Amino acid sequence: MAYVLLGIAIAAEVLATSLLKSTAGFTRLWPTLVCVGGYLLAFVLLAQAVKEIPVGVAYALWSGVGTATIVAIGVVFLHESVGLAKLAGIALIIAGVVIVNLTGEH
Repeated sequence: MAYVLLGIAIAAEVLATSLLKSTAGFTRLWPTLVCVGGYLLAFVLLAQAVKEIPVGVAYALWSGVGTATIVAIGVVFLHESVGLAKLAGIALIIAGVVIVNLTGEH
């Protein structure tokens, strides 16, 4: 169940981060409310998940999956550029998450 909570936490964080640009510096009400609500939900669920998952493992998954997903959203929906260096960086993050999970306590 902890990994389900972590997955939902990651999804909420990705949603909130995806909306950051549309908040216009937190000057637009509805995107701001959804963004802040997404971050609040994400941290509440992350706090619940780390009751059973080691913090290092949970945070590695949180940051790795979140970062890779945000980069993909930026490229597909926000028309941000993607180059070899960015792809290599994402690959290294994913490799780091895999290594942490393979060597971490579960």
